Amino acid sequence: MVKIVYCITKKPGMSEDEFHRYWKQTHGPIAARIPGLRRYVQSHTHPSSAKMWRSSFDGAAEVWFDDMASLEAALGSPEIAAAMEDEKNFIDHSNVALFLTEEHVVVG
Repeated sequence: MVKIVYCITKKPGMSEDEFHRYWKQTHGPIAARIPGLRRYVQSHTHPSSAKMWRSSFDGAAEVWFDDMASLEAALGSPEIAAAMEDEKNFIDHSNVALFLTEEHVVVG
């Protein structure tokens, strides 16, 4: 199993509520159609997090695929192209981080 972790920030001028609502209600269903996607999790920042520490990101998306071949096939799909195009509506691409991982569960 391989996983992409994608840390994102909202577009300038977009409210927190608008960002989180759009990401969950509009973008989520678009991204869920990506072929070969085994799991998709949106981690939205909690409103209290600003009181605890300053974050560079407004949330993180995690997407799992069975293997690299599945991920590579998805990257060539019209569904992922649609998801990437939709990101322009709510993500500030000048402040993102993306990395490919292999999980090593310690607890759970």
